[in-house]
Amino acid sequence: MASIPAAHSHLTENEIWWRDHYNFLNEKGYKLRSRYSPDWVPSWTNTNKAPINCEDGVRSPHYRLLDAQRTRDGVRVSLKSIVVSRHPYEIEIGRFFCNSPLSEDPANHCVPIYDVLEVPTDDDLAIVVMPLLRDASDPYFDSVGEVVDCIHQLFEGLRFMHRHHVAHRDCMELNILMDGSMFIDAWHPSDNYMSEDYKRVARHRTRTQSPPRYYYIDFGISRKYEASNTNPLEVPIFGGDKEVPEFKEDNFKPRNPFPTDVWYLGHAIQEIFLDRYSGVEFLSGLVSDMMHSDPVQRPNMDDVFSRFQVLRQGLSKWKLRCRVAHHDDSSLFDLLVHWARRIQYIVRRIPPTHTSLS
Repeated sequence: MASIPAAHSHLTENEIWWRDHYNFLNEKGYKLRSRYSPDWVPSWTNTNKAPINCEDGVRSPHYRLLDAQRTRDGVRVSLKSIVVSRHPYEIEIGRFFCNSPLSEDPANHCVPIYDVLEVPTDDDLAIVVMPLLRDASDPYFDSVGEVVDCIHQLFEGLRFMHRHHVAHRDCMELNILMDGSMFIDAWHPSDNYMSEDYKRVARHRTRTQSPPRYYYIDFGISRKYEASNTNPLEVPIFGGDKEVPEFKEDNFKPRNPFPTDVWYLGHAIQEIFLDRYSGVEFLSGLVSDMMHSDPVQRPNMDDVFSRFQVLRQGLSKWKLRCRVAHHDDSSLFDLLVHWARRIQYIVRRIPPTHTSLS
């Protein structure tokens, strides 16, 4: 029998925190996976199985995030522990977008908050309960129409936030996620490529067949302003993207965070699409303007959204069905498979896009 490496048979320090709150969360209606139960016995114990091949052998990749199952209906959720004194506005802003009538607006792409739990062992900690989402750029995009749908939602969502006087201040690639609409199999929360039971690769449809909804997450450094404050000024706070031009010039000079949001989203689109795919060059002019080195020269989100609608109107249905080839996925076989899907969609009258012009 193979020996079990200690590194795989024990929880990390961060995981121990969740294990220690297993019973509290269970009482609140959220059940953690078996790995985090106080009574957990690794499934590979007394077997020849390798921990890395077992569902409960995969560690959580995040420090303050963990998945759970809502016991009343079986819905999978994401739990995020928040240090309230460090991010005093995160819960407030998240709840603001979850209240009616904003929560019913289809332009709202802010992650819903299902619940907020006060941690009994620490007055400065709270656990926010949200839907379980996944990386917006995985799996790869298949067609121009799928890219258009995604960008439409991202522009629509940030415009919505700005129209309600909220600056995200960290709307980078890692803070853009999507739901699991296109997945046939529930995926494993700590390894999105694998099924929940860790027995096979998680199967999925294309975005054309089952269009996902995209969301902005993480309002930790976001701010909400009075409608009368048309030029709010904030000392810069560096988010996950460290390349903001105005922060490099003088990172102590107060800046209006709304043009910085435009740069962040432009850079995210540059990284997700223009740097990785062919067939999306029609985005380059708008993205370049969003990333102008002078914040004053950048379009606001109303202008960005309007210009994108004009770009979109110029794309024929044939163009929308055209393949976008990821730089790591550009073989002849992939091209033939795409054409087979394309013909199937035309025959079945599946539209190339699923978001309406507005």
